Amino acid sequence: MKAIKTVQHLALAAAAMAVATSVMAQAGKGVSQPEMNYQAGGSPLVNEPMHQSTNPKAPPMTAAEFEKARQTYFERCAGCHGVLRKGATGKPLTPDLTIAKGTDYLKVFISYGSPAGMPNWLTSGEMSEQEVDLMARYIQHEPPTPPEFGMADMKKTWKVIVEPKDRPKKKLNNYNIENIFSTTLRDTGEVALIDGDTKKIINIVKTGYAVHISRTSASGRYLFVIGRDAKINMIDLWMEKPDNVAEVRVGLEARSVDTSKFKGYEDKLAIAGSYWPPQYTIMNGDTLEPMKIVSTRGMVVGTQEYHPEPRVASIVASHFKPEFVVNVKETGKTLMVDYSNIDALKVTEIGSAPFLHDGGWDSSKRYFMVAANNSNKIAAIDAKEGKLAAITEVGKIPHPGRGANLLHPKFGPVWATGHLGDDTISLIGTDPKKHKQYAFKEVAKLTGPGGGALFIKSHPKSTHLYSDAPLNPDPKISQSIVVYDIKNLDKGFVTLPVAEWAGLKDDGAKRVVQPEFNKAGDEVWFSVWSAKNKESALVIVDDKTLKLKAVIKDPRLITPTGHFNIYNTQHDVY
Repeated sequence: MKAIKTVQHLALAAAAMAVATSVMAQAGKGVSQPEMNYQAGGSPLVNEPMHQSTNPKAPPMTAAEFEKARQTYFERCAGCHGVLRKGATGKPLTPDLTIAKGTDYLKVFISYGSPAGMPNWLTSGEMSEQEVDLMARYIQHEPPTPPEFGMADMKKTWKVIVEPKDRPKKKLNNYNIENIFSTTLRDTGEVALIDGDTKKIINIVKTGYAVHISRTSASGRYLFVIGRDAKINMIDLWMEKPDNVAEVRVGLEARSVDTSKFKGYEDKLAIAGSYWPPQYTIMNGDTLEPMKIVSTRGMVVGTQEYHPEPRVASIVASHFKPEFVVNVKETGKTLMVDYSNIDALKVTEIGSAPFLHDGGWDSSKRYFMVAANNSNKIAAIDAKEGKLAAITEVGKIPHPGRGANLLHPKFGPVWATGHLGDDTISLIGTDPKKHKQYAFKEVAKLTGPGGGALFIKSHPKSTHLYSDAPLNPDPKISQSIVVYDIKNLDKGFVTLPVAEWAGLKDDGAKRVVQPEFNKAGDEVWFSVWSAKNKESALVIVDDKTLKLKAVIKDPRLITPTGHFNIYNTQHDVY
């Protein structure tokens, strides 16, 4: 890196760092490397055509420069600053703010970052000086708007591969369907269906890019997966070799899918939420035919300011009513969507805290515990009463996955979450009847090995609590799993060298991610996740002994990340 030599640039650097220090003081704590790893992810919108908008007050850019900068922005910046640069977990970067700062000032921020969360793109080697200059000019221009994606667009992508009438009338295979695992092969646009009994791959199924989540229908027959490119695939597990029977795209970027589960509505409907456009789509549960699209653009909880791109995060199906629980990130709203009559849709809007992300049910399946991650809160949504039960302050950037339900010897039923931004695990009481004094309070805080945790898991038949930390910068931590004894949480954790147990030959990242139990609750599966040109594996641990039980290796297991047991996903067991 060339040194900044001019007095002008030194002054700008000093000013920039002074502002950064001020922002850090207001924020409380600086950003951690795991947070940067998580937030600065790529967006499928990088490949979408967009129109260049010119701003006469902004520094000039050629069409080629603008296109290169646009691609860089969606690869590295949109996750924090938003598609329209209106601000999400990062600050707004609209021309009314950036032009006044000037190109040199912006270059310093992009180069050196800030303790409040801006990565140091130049000094880390992630960007060259030319790229920094390009991005400083780009963010002074009007942000290009990706295309909308409405009903006509969805219908063009909708495909019924096997009509419902032509599907099996009974199960045609000998697989123990309830113990099948759906494992995301992130970079190949596939999922691996793995027989949990024999540990053999049943099929590699083509899907959308970087499948974010797998969900099981109420009957357990159908598996629904959604890629980050908003493509949904419906897989029939009754087929001789389970495979796709329908598919559709519901937008340009997405994260969540689920199906109707209330009595009388089993398997009737499916729902998916999009990051762009900001909307959710209700579909026919047999064919994925899109039936209803609802926008989530609107006002933010608290400030009551309009937000143009509130992304739909997690969605679950209520066990108490014919409702979908739809969580909207930027506005901080949970929408209870009554699907009993989608032609006269009724939506109950519950405000909690901004940046709602992932979460899971408590052990009673009444309270949905959802992380408001950049607000450092957990909101408890009462699905029976249709209201906010409580908001609980937790650690920095909670990321529970589905979380974990434990029976604590003192506090009774508790739900747990790990954190991206610190090394703690928060336990929250969830029993307002028999343990009212602990209900929806952080009753205990466990200490883990470090930040960067994505998933935490237990099982009703297990006495252990497992936590990963795949985004921790220390390989010793990211390549291991920690385990707590639920009966004696105060004694701390033991570490399992899962990546080492995998016995991989090359020097891949070997990040260990997402503990998942089998149906019986006596095995825990982990993905050992390396780059697509490196060997990866699945490692299976005996829950009783915490010893290695099996390793699954196959050249088709490319970048395995999340995996979901059919039975546990169907019945919300975690």
